[in-house]
Amino acid sequence: MTAATPTARVPQEERTRVMRARLLEACVEVLIERGYAGTSTTLVSERAGVSRGAQLHHFPTKADLVVAAVEHLTLVRGADLAAAAEALPRGSHRTRAVLEMLGEHFSSPVFTAALELWVAARTDAELLAAVGPLEQRVGRDAHRLTVELLGVDESRPGHRELIQATLDLVRGLGLANTISDDARRRRRILDQWARTLDAALADPADPADTGTDQHPEDPA
Repeated sequence: MTAATPTARVPQEERTRVMRARLLEACVEVLIERGYAGTSTTLVSERAGVSRGAQLHHFPTKADLVVAAVEHLTLVRGADLAAAAEALPRGSHRTRAVLEMLGEHFSSPVFTAALELWVAARTDAELLAAVGPLEQRVGRDAHRLTVELLGVDESRPGHRELIQATLDLVRGLGLANTISDDARRRRRILDQWARTLDAALADPADPADTGTDQHPEDPA
């Protein structure tokens, strides 16, 4: 009998990868639409167009599926932020654009799915064990990215705390947005916070760094 070659296994491996990806994406969609309590493996398999048997083969329990979805969601959130960062303008209005990017991310469907997992993890030790470390990683990555995008020197007193306050602010605005459309209020708050950040982060030794960055529609 001839041993199977690596190339013979590739199609099956690719089908497995695609099937798992469909299940994980479907799980995130169901989490967004129905919440954690309303998410079931049956609903996910139906949404993914995958047989119940195949779903159970890859993820025998809801916990297995959701934990894998948490990891998938972490990668999606990181990729979304990185892609948005690439499109940011340089120079004038940079601070406001960074805040807008963060505000949109923390009011996006993927953040809504993450919120569902946060709430469920509060009383589910197994889910908390999966969600906790991944959320810490997301938080560290978001902090690092914000520092880079704003060109912040965290060795200067108070600057690290300003970045942490910025991320706490946009997360809180994202949470408020899950209850009602908060876009107008969010915009006013981010306009003001951009001016506050520019003034607080300005280099006093650089006369060109005046901290007057404004939203494009703000009056001069």
